[in-house]
Amino acid sequence: MRPAGRVRAIDGVDGCAALLSYRGTARELVARLKYRNARTSIDWLATGMAELVRDQSFDLVTWAPANPAHARRRGFDHGELLAKAVAARLQLPAAAVLRRDRGAPLTGRSAAQRHDGPPLRPVRVQLYGATVLVVDDVITTGATLAAAARTLRSMGATRVYAVAAAYTPAPSFGPTVVAS
Repeated sequence: MRPAGRVRAIDGVDGCAALLSYRGTARELVARLKYRNARTSIDWLATGMAELVRDQSFDLVTWAPANPAHARRRGFDHGELLAKAVAARLQLPAAAVLRRDRGAPLTGRSAAQRHDGPPLRPVRVQLYGATVLVVDDVITTGATLAAAARTLRSMGATRVYAVAAAYTPAPSFGPTVVAS
């Protein structure tokens, strides 16, 4: 598995980090948690994710909620599991402050189709002046985290940070060859 490296800037997010590059074994590890409820990796992922943000100060940890139909079918929200484990390592409260409305899943969609992110709405709580850490499983385009940041700021959060288990690296197309 490879470290994620630097994560590109995401609109509305003050800082963002990811543990792993979403390739090979790391991709399988996250997919097993997400799709097969294989929870054995949660402790290891959460410890690594918490270490990435330990030097920051947060008031609350939350997560990017899963598509409601998927969470219902699976019987759990993998983002919630990760967020609660990260929060425990940071000794911070974790709370569901975002709700995801029904909508098409983002998995398999193009960057343009993902642009606005999933439809998120606030839970009835105020976050005036809060610094919030949002936990996500995989950062692909950043649209989900941007949508989360917009919603959290509408609730009064002044700073929003994010940490993810994995980051989808930009595609590598190899060297460019120019014919003369």
